[in-house]
Amino acid sequence: MAASEQAAGGGGTVEYIQHHLTNLCVGDCDPVTHKAAGFWALHLDTLFFSLLLGGLILGVSAWLARRLTDGVPGPFQNFVEAILEFVQQQVKDSFPGHNPLIAPLALTIFLWVWLMNFMDLIPVDLLPALAAALGIPYLKVVPTTDLNATLAMSLTVFALIVYYNIKVKGAVGYLKMFLFHPFGKYLVPVNVVMTLIEELAKPLSLALRLFGNLFAGELVFLLIALIGGTLAVGALAFLVLPLQALLDLGWLIFHLLVITLQAFIFMVLTIVYLGMAHAGPDDH
Repeated sequence: MAASEQAAGGGGTVEYIQHHLTNLCVGDCDPVTHKAAGFWALHLDTLFFSLLLGGLILGVSAWLARRLTDGVPGPFQNFVEAILEFVQQQVKDSFPGHNPLIAPLALTIFLWVWLMNFMDLIPVDLLPALAAALGIPYLKVVPTTDLNATLAMSLTVFALIVYYNIKVKGAVGYLKMFLFHPFGKYLVPVNVVMTLIEELAKPLSLALRLFGNLFAGELVFLLIALIGGTLAVGALAFLVLPLQALLDLGWLIFHLLVITLQAFIFMVLTIVYLGMAHAGPDDH
């Protein structure tokens, strides 16, 4: 890979990895490290690819809606219907009662997170090299390797959890959950601490699990890419480059399972957490 060879021959392995793991930051950013230095910093690449993939879902959905048929469906309609049935089954298995928001939310989360994760399967140097040719110095193409993106999604889910807790249990009932769960009225301070930790663990677990797995996966792809840049010199390239290709293919196949599993876990945990929010005050 040209970019890895350039990094290995010039800036070195560490600089190559750091460059690929640096977002395109604007606003309150450090001029040396190009990292966010304050609240008013925006990662334009994360925003761009997140919105692009979200728009892709909306566009394909609108296109398919105009071509739905009651007769023999085409292969793509069959594929979409299979995904819909799969998500609906997960909602039926994990969510008590009925809420018309849950299934569309679960479907959106599954598709959007999977597409963002799928960006990790694009060759690591391809899009950054194209961006560099256009004068864009940094480009991180996998939104879910940005903790800001995964936290934003998890905090949105958490806001829904709080909303439905208050809607179903009432403000007083929600407060009682903190005061009297799980040890009863004689250990109120302990209950408040335990329940607060339990509630805050929900968005943190959603965000950190997704971020950690995708960040690690991207790092492995970068290390595999470096094999071609650091070892493939002269005649040795005939041995190293096939090894690189084999490793890349093996990790790509395995990582395809990882990105699907992570999208599934994020979706299922969202359904479960919202199901817990819909439970009555005495159902803990």
